[in-house]
Amino acid sequence: VQLVESGGGLVQAGGALKLTCATSDFADGGYGLGWFRQAPGREREPVSCINPGDARDDSVWYADSVKGRFVMSTDDAKNLFYLQLEDVNAEDEALYYCAADPYIICQRDVGRWYVWGIWGQGTQVTVST
Repeated sequence: VQLVESGGGLVQAGGALKLTCATSDFADGGYGLGWFRQAPGREREPVSCINPGDARDDSVWYADSVKGRFVMSTDDAKNLFYLQLEDVNAEDEALYYCAADPYIICQRDVGRWYVWGIWGQGTQVTVST
């Protein structure tokens, strides 16, 4: 499986942006999917996560800092998943990565980015204030 992010860019504070992660194969939902971000000088942190085999919106894990503002969704038919960013603020500025792994469990592994096996190259989100 390969991952390619797109959709990053410059956004005004309070604005919205949609990130897309294209995958080569969803393996019929057999992969856990996640979004992470990393700001300069900071650790990579989880943003959202979906467990393998579970693509319903109400099952997505979100970091407290983005809950209610960001929405992760999937389009299995197109092998795409998304992160919709709303009401962005300066703290959201970072390099955003999508990730996948067949063995992760969100509740156990969302805070352990190093166990995720497949990563995209990252897409930059810059917030103007």
